[in-house]
Amino acid sequence: MFARPAILVDVDGPLNPYAAKPTRRPAGYSTHRLRPAGFARPLRVWLDPSHGPWLLSLAAATGADLVWATTWEHEANQFIGSRLGLPELEWIDFGGRGSEHRDGLHGKVPAITAWAGERRIAWLDDEFQRGDAAWAARRPGTLLVPVSARTGIGIGHLERVLAFLS
Repeated sequence: MFARPAILVDVDGPLNPYAAKPTRRPAGYSTHRLRPAGFARPLRVWLDPSHGPWLLSLAAATGADLVWATTWEHEANQFIGSRLGLPELEWIDFGGRGSEHRDGLHGKVPAITAWAGERRIAWLDDEFQRGDAAWAARRPGTLLVPVSARTGIGIGHLERVLAFLS
């Protein structure tokens, strides 16, 4: 029996367009002040509540599992998912190394490779590195979906995932 495909979702960039102009919150987003473990001060996070239903619909349409692939790790359920109306999601443990980029690869690649095994994945992230496309090409059933940290995810990103996993 094959494992269900997975849609891997990063927070900062795809769901929180942190690189948008600080004085211009994107339309549809609301501002949250969140303080995950290890932060002395709260972070400004912009979230669009429509993204939760979008992602749930995409998962249902493709028979895929939604999985956090973010340095927020387990805290994404508490701080992000709960604000988007998402149920508690599985998350990939990066051991604090998800933001380190090495050998031209995203720092998340080793943990995602180990976690996914042979599973088909569509990965939404804003920090793909020059070697990631070659890694994905060597790994059958992998789609990288680059998302601008200025705009966050849009329908076009989700349509790419839908086409790939359908």
